Amino acid sequence: MTRLQIRFLEIAWRTIVTSVLAFGIWCSWTLARADYLFRLNTPESVRAAIHLEPDSWEYYMRLALLDDAHAQQLLETAISLDPYNAEADIELSLRLEGAGDYRKAEKLLLDAFAIDRTYLPRWSLANFYFRRNNLPEFWTWARSAAEMPSDNVRPLFELCWHVSSDPSEIERRIVNNNPALIRQYLDFLLAKDQLPAAAEVADRLSQVGDPTTDDPEMYSVIDHLIAAREGDAAKEVWNTLIEKHWVVADPSVPNNPNFARDPLPVGFDWAVFSYTGLHSWPGPSGLETEFSGAEPENCTIAQQAIVLPPGNYELEYSYRTDQILPETGLKWQIIAAGSETVLAESNDLSSETMNRGNFEFSIPLDASLVHLRLQYRRTLGTPRISGTLVIPSVQIHARP
Repeated sequence: MTRLQIRFLEIAWRTIVTSVLAFGIWCSWTLARADYLFRLNTPESVRAAIHLEPDSWEYYMRLALLDDAHAQQLLETAISLDPYNAEADIELSLRLEGAGDYRKAEKLLLDAFAIDRTYLPRWSLANFYFRRNNLPEFWTWARSAAEMPSDNVRPLFELCWHVSSDPSEIERRIVNNNPALIRQYLDFLLAKDQLPAAAEVADRLSQVGDPTTDDPEMYSVIDHLIAAREGDAAKEVWNTLIEKHWVVADPSVPNNPNFARDPLPVGFDWAVFSYTGLHSWPGPSGLETEFSGAEPENCTIAQQAIVLPPGNYELEYSYRTDQILPETGLKWQIIAAGSETVLAESNDLSSETMNRGNFEFSIPLDASLVHLRLQYRRTLGTPRISGTLVIPSVQIHARP
C-alpha cells in the first residue's frame, strides 16, 4: 500500500470517527432537550419533546393528561409504541368507559391485568365493576386487590363500604391472613367507629400476627374500646395478649402494681404524667414523683384503666412523702369511666415514714370500667406542694 493510500485511509477513518462522535453528541443533546421540555409539563413543551423523540411512549401518556381533546388518540399511540404498557391501558379504559364503550373498556382493563399482576390493575377492575354495579365481579377483584401488598388499602375498604356497611361481610369477602392487611383493616374500622368489629378482627390479628409489629395496633384497639367505655371488650383483647405472651402483665389489679416495669403504652398499664414543676418515673422503689412548687394546681400524676365485676372492693397502697404537708390535696381516686365523677378516694397522702393506707369502694352494675388515678388538686388555703412522693405499691382486693 502506497503512502498516499495510507494517508487517505487515515483521513477517512478520522472522518468516520468524527461523524460518529458528532452524531452521539447530537443524540445526547436531543435526548437532554426532549427531557427538559417534557419536565416543563405544558402541552406545548411536551409536544416539542415528542417532535424530538417521537418513539417515547411516556411523552404521549403525559400529553394525554394535558390535552383532553386528543387524549384517546394519544393513549392509543402510547399503547402502539409499548404494547405492555398497563398504565396506558387503564387510562384509555377510563376514557372509553366515560364515552360509553364499556365492552372495550373492560377488555383493556383485563389486558392491563394480563400484563401487570400488581395492585393497580386489580384495584382498577374492582372500581370498574363497582361502577357497573356488577357486584359478583366487584367482590372477586376487590379480594384479588387485597391479596397484593400495598401501603394504603384504605380506598379499597372505602369502596367495599359503599357496597356493604357490614364489617363482617367485608372481612369475609376480602380480608386474608396477611397481618399488614389486617392492621390496615383495623385502622379502617377504628376510623369508622366500628369497635365491636375491630375487637373481633384484633383477635384474628393475634392469631397470625407478631407482637413486635402488631402490639401497637392491638393497643390502639384497646384504647379505643376504653375511650368508648367498652370495658369488657377491651379486657378480652387485653387478656388475649396476655394469654399469647404478647405482653407481660400481672394477674393482680391494677396491672404492674409495684411500678417494677416500664409501663406499656396502653390504657391497662400506667400512664405516668409529667408537667412543668412535676416529674414522675417508675423505678426500683416504686413510682417516684418530685414536686417543685411550680406544678399545676390540678393534675393527674398516674392513671390506669381497670375493669372489675360489680361488687365491693378495697384499695390498699403504701407510700412515703418528704416535705409534703397533710391535707394539701394529694390522693388516690376511683373515677367513673367517661366522666370525672369520683366514686371514692383516699385520705390525703402525707407521711415522712413509710405508711400504708386503704379505702373501700363499690362497682355498680353499669360501671365495670373505672380509672384508678393518683391526683393532685391543691386544697384551698394551702400553697402548692414542694417535695417528693414515693408509691411502692397499690392493689385492689375484693371484699365480701
